[in-house]
Amino acid sequence: MANTKPQTKSAKVIALLSRSKGATLDEICKATEWQQNSVRAFLTGLRKKGCALVREQRGDDATAYRITQNPSDKEPKGAA
Repeated sequence: MANTKPQTKSAKVIALLSRSKGATLDEICKATEWQQNSVRAFLTGLRKKGCALVREQRGDDATAYRITQNPSDKEPKGAA
């Protein structure tokens, strides 16, 4: 049996936000069992870490959030 590390809630949220359709607050709440204010605080933390997040309206009038750039996607300082 392989010894696998359990996926963290943070990793789950980032995976949801990385989808092409992004994720709504309700989807993130269901996946993590967090309250909406906790999800919003996590999104703020991602922005402070350098992630570019966009807010989009879906066809069903739900608001979705999506990561468009991770800090790791940026070019390292000093690179030419």
